[in-house]
Amino acid sequence: MLRTVQGCAEALASGATTARALVEDCLATIADPAGEGARAFISVSAEAARAAADAHDALRRAGRQPSPYAGIPFAVKDLFDIAGDVTTAGSRALADAAPARTHAPTIARMLAAGFIPVGRTNMTEFAYSGIGANPHYGTPLSPWDRASARIPGGSSSGSAVAVADGMAVVALGSDTGGSCRIPAALCGIVGYKPTARRVPLDGVVPLSGSLDSLGPLGASVACCAIVDAVLAGDVPALPTPRPLAGLRLAIPREIMRDGMDATVAATFERAVAALAAQGARITEVSFSPLLDIAPAMSRGGLTGPESYDWHRDLLAAKGDLYDPRVRIRIEAGAAMTAADYVALTAARRRIIAAMDARTAPFDALLMPTCPIVAPRIAELAEDAEYYRLNALLLRNPSLGNFLDRCAISLPCNRPGAAPVGLMLMGETGGDAALFAVAAAVEAALAA
Repeated sequence: MLRTVQGCAEALASGATTARALVEDCLATIADPAGEGARAFISVSAEAARAAADAHDALRRAGRQPSPYAGIPFAVKDLFDIAGDVTTAGSRALADAAPARTHAPTIARMLAAGFIPVGRTNMTEFAYSGIGANPHYGTPLSPWDRASARIPGGSSSGSAVAVADGMAVVALGSDTGGSCRIPAALCGIVGYKPTARRVPLDGVVPLSGSLDSLGPLGASVACCAIVDAVLAGDVPALPTPRPLAGLRLAIPREIMRDGMDATVAATFERAVAALAAQGARITEVSFSPLLDIAPAMSRGGLTGPESYDWHRDLLAAKGDLYDPRVRIRIEAGAAMTAADYVALTAARRRIIAAMDARTAPFDALLMPTCPIVAPRIAELAEDAEYYRLNALLLRNPSLGNFLDRCAISLPCNRPGAAPVGLMLMGETGGDAALFAVAAAVEAALAA
């Protein structure tokens, strides 16, 4: 059983544990030579974490802890600036960059609440893939069927594995096309993508300014709700589950089930049946605006040109240090014309408005996070298969980024079975409502 943020907070408050004990347990798991710590983390802040833990334990003894969560260890995707650290974004091209002078606002908020960073987690280079592979720092393995060496999902690969293996209680990730939700789905944990504008992007290496969002990965919906509130500068609170009876959930007929493997199909249908049996009103609905997204992006998406804008000088200086599979996708962004970019942004606004009108009667959209279980790393040896599987993993979750919505992935598989993610997508700005729905669904699936 994985630790939860609320469980750790209660144990700290009662004296059943200490911040130092929580940190030492995480550090021991990271250092275990039989585990994934060496691949899940790019760097570990062991001594700083111990010092912070001792300080928070002293503050708690004096009744001066900054929040109920003070002393809880968390992991940081290597996109976020931490003052004094080099932010490499999982790349050798930034290895000699100057250390960050200030914390990203999201990091500052986590530290102000007393969360303790234990290290910087591995990721797809520059966050540009849903696979989670990294040729520079290694690829951490999904906790499922580890002997077969399966991908963790990306781009927040190390963050997901860190939580799944108990190397951190929660972790921070980014989500431009599913990068919190895909690894959560493939590693059997919960991953959250907020409405992008709620959480500041400053101090975080960008991928696509139009699509980037920053979110948590944790053991439960409540873990993600608490950390999401901290990141957004809100007051954390446990989500109150909505009554499941009468909850209106819509499964889109378009796109979502295309290419599903048998395991995901059976697991998803079982989850849908379990929710329906407890009173949820689940209907399959046609949302035709979803079919307009691919034609709108026929001359390129937003990520390519926006990433190329950030990378072009670095590519000119150090392009040979990039993962070739990442570099080719970034360089492709140079081919998009200004007119094509403007047309795409206009089409996006129209599609968002059309979808907002169609989904208004429902409490959330319901779909598989990914249509396939985690592939073996060996299956990705050929470029063609790598890009095919990458597109398949990104397809469902990336719709939430294009539509500027909040979305969450929670595990719906039986214990010990292949991890399968169930994705709930809410409305733009409907984060609190989505957490209430997700908490109800989580409880129903656990019943």
